[in-house]
Amino acid sequence: MGTKAIDIMLGFPPIMLALLIIAVLGIGLGNVVLAVGIAGMPRFARIVRGSTITVREHMYVEAARALGIPNMRILFRHILPNVQGPIIVLATLYVGRAILESSALGFLGMGVQPPTPEWGTMLGEGREFMRYAPWLMIFPGLAIFVTVVSINLLGDWLREVLDPRLRRQT
Repeated sequence: MGTKAIDIMLGFPPIMLALLIIAVLGIGLGNVVLAVGIAGMPRFARIVRGSTITVREHMYVEAARALGIPNMRILFRHILPNVQGPIIVLATLYVGRAILESSALGFLGMGVQPPTPEWGTMLGEGREFMRYAPWLMIFPGLAIFVTVVSINLLGDWLREVLDPRLRRQT
């Protein structure tokens, strides 16, 4: 996929892209996973491209090129190890975002359909009984909240562990 396609996809909010994909493909667990994944892909592409361009300009990569080392070996030996940290951190942070997006799709009725349990669908169904049985919305909402916060804290911890600039400061 070219940079123009990524730029176009970045012009739309991820939830809107996911809604568009669900509208085209239909409702179902596989389609929700595919839609949320495709909607998040442009952010990964932008981070990977930026990190790769930055690492590519370092002196040790230029030295490896000057020594005649093949491009694939430079990629696997020098570039990928230095790019994997931001990718891992972004992936953990995106898991929380993916949970929120899939829950939003379920809440709107465009996600996983009953009888398959899904927090967003539970929230949507509990909305009718909010006045008489608020726990039908409270517990799925708390589950989403605790899960997303926990995954984001894991992502922050990974960023501190994997980012060499932060390691030098402590």
